Amino acid sequence: MKHKIGIITYYLGDMPWYFSYFMHSCKYNPTIDFIIITDGVVERNDIPPNVFIYKKSIDRFKNIAAKKLGFEVSVMHPYKLCDLKPAYDFLFSEMLKSYDFWGHGDIDIMYGNIRDFMTDEILDNYDVISSRHDYVAGTFSLYKNTDQMNKLFMQSKDYKKVFTNPEHFCFDECSNLFNELDNGASIFDFPESIQSMTYVVKKAEVEGKLKAYFDFIIVEGVPGKIKWEKGRIIYKNKFEAMYYNLIRFKKECVRPKILRTIEDTIYFTPKRIITKKKIEIPSL
Repeated sequence: MKHKIGIITYYLGDMPWYFSYFMHSCKYNPTIDFIIITDGVVERNDIPPNVFIYKKSIDRFKNIAAKKLGFEVSVMHPYKLCDLKPAYDFLFSEMLKSYDFWGHGDIDIMYGNIRDFMTDEILDNYDVISSRHDYVAGTFSLYKNTDQMNKLFMQSKDYKKVFTNPEHFCFDECSNLFNELDNGASIFDFPESIQSMTYVVKKAEVEGKLKAYFDFIIVEGVPGKIKWEKGRIIYKNKFEAMYYNLIRFKKECVRPKILRTIEDTIYFTPKRIITKKKIEIPSL
């Protein structure tokens, strides 16, 4: 692999039940490094060699941010950290300096084969890569590890307002314009909104300052018919995806019993994870 990739996540609190599934899928992506920063308790059993855990309190994070940004940031609740994701390389440059691309991600994710989608051809030709077609995805987006890309968030006229205000602005994505963009609107149609990273990236792309890649390569919601098998996400027995976003599933499912060893074939129905027996998922 020509390009070294590091994915960084900052999670406040003890690791939730689905963290074991996240780690299991990381193990099947051995050429990608996953960096987890947390103030919580992490069980050290079965952590893959490409997952790196660093303990850092929120107060320490705020001190680092104030020193590097030149002003204090407001993080009153864990979800607010999403607004700061685009600044993670700027804030944690010492952790990410060895990578050709760095990305921000989450732990409520079951990864498929990342390299099937983040190919050398794409990485050779683009500076910003999103796992959604319509906006920069907070769950998984990559940035080329250059000074320009690492400071790209500063091109938003609103970034200081966002970072110093306890309100969550969806800065890492699209300023909560999900429905509008999904229905074909342009991020430029809403000049009154916070200049999110989607706005910043799209504007820089129009100005010829970078090349951005947007593609819908994920599964979201609770559709069922999702199989994870030995490092691949398959939907409806037809379509391969880069990851399954568990944001809704983790709230609506029957919480599974955590096993010491997670099996290599996992089925996600709309309400539960099935691992103990093989079932056939009909194609539609």
